[in-house]
Amino acid sequence: MAGKRVGPGGETGVEQVLDELYATPPSDFVARREQEALAARSAGRVADARRIRAARRPTQAAWAANLLLRARPQESRRFLELGQALREAYRTLDADGVRELSEQRRSIVSALSRQAAELAREAGHRLSDATRQDVDSTLRAVLADQDAAERWSAGRLESALTPPADFPAGSAGSAGSAAGERSGRARTERARVEAPRPSPRSREQDELAERRRRRQEQFEAARQAAEEAARALRDLRTARADAASALQQARDRHDLAEQRRAAAEEELRTAGEELTRAGRERQDAEDRLRAAGDAVKRAERTARDAEKQAARLAGPAGWVY
Repeated sequence: MAGKRVGPGGETGVEQVLDELYATPPSDFVARREQEALAARSAGRVADARRIRAARRPTQAAWAANLLLRARPQESRRFLELGQALREAYRTLDADGVRELSEQRRSIVSALSRQAAELAREAGHRLSDATRQDVDSTLRAVLADQDAAERWSAGRLESALTPPADFPAGSAGSAGSAAGERSGRARTERARVEAPRPSPRSREQDELAERRRRRQEQFEAARQAAEEAARALRDLRTARADAASALQQARDRHDLAEQRRAAAEEELRTAGEELTRAGRERQDAEDRLRAAGDAVKRAERTARDAEKQAARLAGPAGWVY
């Protein structure tokens, strides 16, 4: 199977193998890793086998995050865009931008975390509360840190990620507010000093308006991603309910067919017994008929012999000598 995925030089094949490997549940990871490594080595791709064997088994939370990335590519892409917008707002110390995007961050992280747990459950692995917290932590880290975002976007996390301590945790908190106040004071001071020169001030306002416009676009994209994630979750739940209903109907039909089969088998068994009994009775009747026929033939022969004997004894004139 692995051989079919190999491209020129084996590079495309091993990358796809690794992608699929990190979307494999941790309980099955080692067995599949050894199977893929053995297949690569058997095909003569020693370097690929070495890379596959070096892959480390992910934690349950890391696997769920990898699974989310692969199963929900559009939502994941927009989640990454939200993180970029949020980090840009924080770097510019724009308290309004930080507050606006941070409010969306909580709801989106919660929605994607629920999707990750649902995907894991559908794969046969229910996430514990501690694992769910690790998934939340990983998603917050993806929003807060560029390196974490790049690691998650590769789809091969081995362990949960932790967001940086200096990133605002929710709505613009004390750090964001203080930063906004410092930024506001700095802008006020610059406005006072540069009042005689309106042109630079106008350029500054234009640049600020442009930054806010870009952040608004990023915010809208992130909000749309959250809405799409919620719709996708509703669709999945509807599909699951439909599948459960179809399964119950199939089970009911199976039970009814089983009952009919059992009844038919009982009727067949009874009919077989009746057929056997009727066969024996027919055989007995045929035997009696043959015996009666033989007796009739013997009686007829006896009667004819008796008539002949009587005729001989009677003589020509009917006298008895």
